[in-house]
Amino acid sequence: MSKVYPERDITEKIIGAAIEVHRSLGAGLLESAYQVCLAHEFALQRLPFEKEKELPVQYKGVVIQAAYRLDFLVADKVVVELKAVDHIEPIHMAQILTYLKLTKCKIGLLINFNVRVLKDGIHRFVL
Repeated sequence: MSKVYPERDITEKIIGAAIEVHRSLGAGLLESAYQVCLAHEFALQRLPFEKEKELPVQYKGVVIQAAYRLDFLVADKVVVELKAVDHIEPIHMAQILTYLKLTKCKIGLLINFNVRVLKDGIHRFVL
């Protein structure tokens, strides 16, 4: 039986794991490297997650499979989208808001690893 985490506990664990990865690797790598390392950190912390979770879209009665891929869905409650960019653009924020609507999750984290201090790269979204 898996452990049930309230959303606040989940987000704290996700942020802690991301900080650990950023401390070890720093800024300047590709998003894919951070994703693999963060998945490993989630596993070490026994935090349940799905990596590159396919998210279908329904359009006029047709289901479009793999229309989107979430970087992570953590504990079936929190969407996590990773970036390694100079700065977060409005399209990145729109992307995570779309993911929240499609998954019906209430909380999303947009984490940009291309910053000196990771807390400056963490953006929390609540629907």
